[in-house]
Amino acid sequence: MVMRENLAATMNAKLVGSGKETLVLAHGYGGEQSAWDKVVPLLSARRRVLLFDWCFSGAAKDPSLYNPNNYSSYDDFVEDLISVMEEMKVTSCVFVGHSMSAMVGCLASLKRPDLFSRLILVGASPRYLNIEDEGYKGGFNLSDIEEMLASIDSKYEQWAPAFASVVVDASDPLSIEKFAVSLKKMGPQTALSLAKTVFLSDHRSVLDKVVVPCNIIQTKNDVVVPFSVVEYMRSAIKAEGGCEVDIIDTEGHFPHLTAHLQFVQVIDRILGC
Repeated sequence: MVMRENLAATMNAKLVGSGKETLVLAHGYGGEQSAWDKVVPLLSARRRVLLFDWCFSGAAKDPSLYNPNNYSSYDDFVEDLISVMEEMKVTSCVFVGHSMSAMVGCLASLKRPDLFSRLILVGASPRYLNIEDEGYKGGFNLSDIEEMLASIDSKYEQWAPAFASVVVDASDPLSIEKFAVSLKKMGPQTALSLAKTVFLSDHRSVLDKVVVPCNIIQTKNDVVVPFSVVEYMRSAIKAEGGCEVDIIDTEGHFPHLTAHLQFVQVIDRILGC
């Protein structure tokens, strides 16, 4: 059981900006809220923005909060998200979830649809593993995941910068370094257990239950999430108005780092600004 009293403080939650609308920005695996540093000044110019560090982040105040037994699925992340929003008195939001957080947002919207006016899913995937007999192309074979887990377990200090260089646009070395640093801060034990939770997960059955309006933001080439996954999600999500996909002209898994101006433009257009 996770104790959620004063969770907002432990997860460094903060509200910046002003306006009637509130954006909640949730970082992904290996990240921290500083991943949004480039976009926050622009997004908060006309809105409130809620930022926080997930409990697995190296920036979280209490590393003991992350217990692999509690966070072996996304369920406790959902509870954490709802608790932080309630503590920060956010009663309705546009949720912007990157990578694993996109699916956490989808699950949270099923439990508390009143808290979410829209979901913006960035580099999202409901399942990373391929399923050959179903024709599902998630981007990874089981052997790929097993090799990654073995590298995290045996040579984490070498794996972190190598992984960052693969998933972040190669033309942006500063962003590669930024992600590599936050990955290292997470630590090998947390990185290994969370990688199992994320990369072996399957949330495809959730998609057709999402009723909150949805948008997907994807880069033109993401090694973590191939376009076959984007098409699957667009087809599976039955939210009112469908699920529109915006492709940002950058490589890799982090458009908010490597193409932040275009990223903000897309969000502004989605929200009618």
